[in-house]
Amino acid sequence: MSYAHLFTPLAIGRVTVVNRISFSAHLTNLADDGMVTDRLIAYLVERARGGAGLIITEEQSVHPTDQAYEHLIEAFAPKVIPGYKRLTRAVREFDTRIFAQLNHNGQQCSGSLSRLPVWAPSAVPDVLFREVPKVMEPEDIQEVVAHFCRSAVHAREGGFDGVELQFGHASLVRQFMSPLTNLRDDEYGGDEERRLRFPLELVAAVRGAVGDDYTVGVRLCADELIPGGLTLDDAKRMARRLESTGHVDFFNLTLSTFYNLYLVGGTMHLPLGYGVPLSAGVKSAVTLPVFATGRINDPAFAERVLADGQADMIGVVRGQIADPQFANKAKEGRAEEIRSCIACNQNCYGRVGLNKSIGCVQNPGAGSEAIEGERHLRPTMRRKRVTVVGGGPAGMWAAKVAALRGHEVTLYNSGPELGGQVLLAMRGAGRDEFGVIGRNERAALAKLPVRVVTGHEVTADQVLADEPEAVIVTTGSRPKTCPVGGADGPHVFNVWQALGGEVELGDRVLLIDYDGHHQATATAEALATAGKTVHIVTSSLFVGSELGPTQDLYLTRQRLLQAGVTFTPDYAVMEIQGTALNGFDVYSNNWFTIEGYDSVVTAMGNDADDALYFALKGRVPELYRAGDCVAPRRIDMAIYEGYMAGKRV
Repeated sequence: MSYAHLFTPLAIGRVTVVNRISFSAHLTNLADDGMVTDRLIAYLVERARGGAGLIITEEQSVHPTDQAYEHLIEAFAPKVIPGYKRLTRAVREFDTRIFAQLNHNGQQCSGSLSRLPVWAPSAVPDVLFREVPKVMEPEDIQEVVAHFCRSAVHAREGGFDGVELQFGHASLVRQFMSPLTNLRDDEYGGDEERRLRFPLELVAAVRGAVGDDYTVGVRLCADELIPGGLTLDDAKRMARRLESTGHVDFFNLTLSTFYNLYLVGGTMHLPLGYGVPLSAGVKSAVTLPVFATGRINDPAFAERVLADGQADMIGVVRGQIADPQFANKAKEGRAEEIRSCIACNQNCYGRVGLNKSIGCVQNPGAGSEAIEGERHLRPTMRRKRVTVVGGGPAGMWAAKVAALRGHEVTLYNSGPELGGQVLLAMRGAGRDEFGVIGRNERAALAKLPVRVVTGHEVTADQVLADEPEAVIVTTGSRPKTCPVGGADGPHVFNVWQALGGEVELGDRVLLIDYDGHHQATATAEALATAGKTVHIVTSSLFVGSELGPTQDLYLTRQRLLQAGVTFTPDYAVMEIQGTALNGFDVYSNNWFTIEGYDSVVTAMGNDADDALYFALKGRVPELYRAGDCVAPRRIDMAIYEGYMAGKRV
């Protein structure tokens, strides 16, 4: 496919970028002591090497009262400038431009790290942090403006091509702009013009500090998507007002707030390009370049957005975390080789939200680019016959990496199709994009000299008959049996049986959730969508207790309720009698029975399928295992361990 728009240059203020693909701002937790680190530089440079036209750093703090999380760069401190210079020089070696995003989180912050009060336009606690802010006095406002200017000057001195001022989902400036959070009755609050006074003063001051020959843009919230908040019509008016000052060079759009954080980094429950209608709306109101983002993970889709005039620049964040070569592969006509992001959020949002460094389920090198990743694979010193048993994610990665290094690889899979548990997971409601992982790796293997044998359950003797010099066992796991009396009854099944359609469940299904992930919730929704009455029992406080970090909890619960699924939380199952559960409330200790269902489905987690590994132990020259057959975990560890096993052989 030809990309008539995606790979054309774009003037953004005083800077011209070589293409329309941006690696937009997102948290990484790769900074340290308030400064840029070599690890952060390697992370961003990898996307520049991959062809991104523009990189915008994660938010950088402009004031000591804003320390929203531990690994935040302190743009207001002169100590950052040497690190800035190392970063910007390294990025520009690849003809990529780089902007610094500057921000103050305002009420969406915590004083736990800074030991200072949180500053905000009004004493409105954030819905997430719930800390009552100090109402900013006029001198506080002017101090923050001065610190924004100081930070912008540091960015210019450090070699950044421009700055992006954060007025979006997590920012003090948006809190001044929004009637939800600005309850002031002075010159900085009230009607829209007074609520705009702070952002207007800010852009004028920053422009004065950096000069007219430097690019300054705004990350604008296009819609707070909550009653009483800013709407798209408000954003269009505000964008026009900001444009009219002559101080702003572009608008990069975001949406929502911490009231609906699940909309910031939409999971696979949200459609591709869900933010594009907002960028189209703002673009219709201004002449400056407008950036779109929000689950745009395919170059053809990005091209269509540009061709339709809905945006001028495309933010591809998770797509370039998953595949740093996203832009180059598209430009070189290799779009089918792109490792597409599936918006599972397990290792990006799911890690940084827990104060861990950024990662990616499908990219084991993400966050460790200086030492890990496929670019660092080295050819083997001695070619070996390598047998991989198990064609799930761990096995496919092990086979791929071993082959890339030059080994002679045979991959055995018991089922007719490679994919392992991915093939089952994608049958859960709203989880069909999990199948992309299998598609990505099957396509990668098809381009390599790997002998793939499907539909064949191998024994230890058969493996030995091949005389392999190294064996990697990736045989996965099996559903765990519910450890209570009656769990082996004729009407009790596991989620694999339920999703696979292997059994007749009847019309009324009782599901026991001891997993807390999508294994239970996606199965329940799939059954309810098929017309069954479903009730979930869990000993946790709520169903889907592990889905918060990936931003899946809200929409998962909403979808379950809309499908008619009902819940009993805080309930410990002690016995199954036929299809009735006997148990007790874990807080009151009151015993009661739940009954009236045709079948019981259990989501208990899995047990390692490690028999082949132990049957081969001590009988082959080299033996490794990876993934669930080591210990049942999530797919990120399966892929990482498969990658590492392929490196070790």
